[in-house]
Amino acid sequence: MSDNSSATIYQDRLTARQTQEQDALELMVALNKLSSNDVAVSFFGDRVMLNHANLIALHDKYNLNVADSLALASQLADNGLKNTNIDLGQALKAGKQVDSFASGEDKTATDVVLYGFGRIGRILARLLMSRPASNKGLQLKAIVVRPAGDTLKDLEKRASLLERDSVHGWFDGSVVVDSENEGIVVNGRFIKVIYASNPNEIDYTAHGIDNAIVIDNTGKWKDEAGLGLHLQSKGVQKVLLTAPASGDIKNIVFGVNCDTIGDDNIVSAASCTTNAITPTLKVLYDEYGIDNGHMETIHAFTNDQNLVDNHHKSDRRGRAAPLNMVMTSTGAAKAVSKAIPELQGKLSGNAIRVPTPNVSLAILNLNFNKSVGAADELNAFMKQASESERWQEQIAYSDSPEAVSTDFVGSEKVAIFDAKATVATDNRAVMYVWYDNEMGYSTQVIRVAERMMGIRECPIAN
Repeated sequence: MSDNSSATIYQDRLTARQTQEQDALELMVALNKLSSNDVAVSFFGDRVMLNHANLIALHDKYNLNVADSLALASQLADNGLKNTNIDLGQALKAGKQVDSFASGEDKTATDVVLYGFGRIGRILARLLMSRPASNKGLQLKAIVVRPAGDTLKDLEKRASLLERDSVHGWFDGSVVVDSENEGIVVNGRFIKVIYASNPNEIDYTAHGIDNAIVIDNTGKWKDEAGLGLHLQSKGVQKVLLTAPASGDIKNIVFGVNCDTIGDDNIVSAASCTTNAITPTLKVLYDEYGIDNGHMETIHAFTNDQNLVDNHHKSDRRGRAAPLNMVMTSTGAAKAVSKAIPELQGKLSGNAIRVPTPNVSLAILNLNFNKSVGAADELNAFMKQASESERWQEQIAYSDSPEAVSTDFVGSEKVAIFDAKATVATDNRAVMYVWYDNEMGYSTQVIRVAERMMGIRECPIAN
């Protein structure tokens, strides 16, 4: 190839990229207009970031044109679309026109209280506060933590932990301590920090909070008697637990059994592992039927374990987490049957904690009622499911031969199906599902909270 030919190719591609960037910048303006009208825009289930490079990459990934997105988003914004959710990627794929979309109902805001501010609490705060400022939807108003001797020092520490994270990096925004009002200002919005020892001793209305949903991240109370204490506090309407519940409390995996929430005042969002495997198991069960199987989770270590060998109430978890693979138990396989009753008694499960701080891997070894074919056939089916509107929020698909756990840090999909690892023969298959056990799970928690408060529809057809 001549130097002139190379120069022509270079210039053509540069011109094409500049056109894409200009379209992406104009698309950002249209998306901002939609956001100001409380229209939440996604792209094949992913949150749309107002970054021109990210927008172009999303379109390249699905072989779609930024110019087509710009045309549709601009028309929707000019037509005054309000109070709804749209998936721009799916709309382009289906060739939808502007008249396919209608404004939703104008709903008031829902106050949110995070009870506990550990790993999941801070990830939830990041997700909620990274959304565009609005007076609709879930509004984080308060965080409840244990009483501190030095309030100012505690506030500064809480703010710093929110802003800096060893796993997820710096928070994309501003975090400022408001010592006078005992709170934290995140992206310009005030969050009250309430110091309390018990769930039933707080008057939230004294802080301007009412009809709130309390998301309990402590794991201290898991039954109706304990979690019901929250409902005794003035200003609380609903309670959501970010751990598996006991007794008659429903364990909800959004997208699988969210249609069972009803008017329940107390609900559990189950566990991170249960959320990771249940959507995949549901897809597989509906298509092939599942006779029996075993689930093994290779799980990142957690704060429950010890840094160095020391006494622990549980077997093996007292051994040093950064130095050992630690065999332990998991209730995730059994918990699946609460979301998919047809799998009752059909799955066993175990877990190994490994020396990584985040991202876990579930191995599904399943026997099906009918043949799944070879690995490429099963993979093709899972790829199709991951790209469907029904499952795109929960399931992602990876076919990279170089994929490792750190690639999935920050993934907001609750499960990433690793196609390169699939082993399948006739009616038996071994499948590998990655999941960010912090970020992916937290997105599911938010969806359950939105469903409980009537903000989000459940995708399950009745």
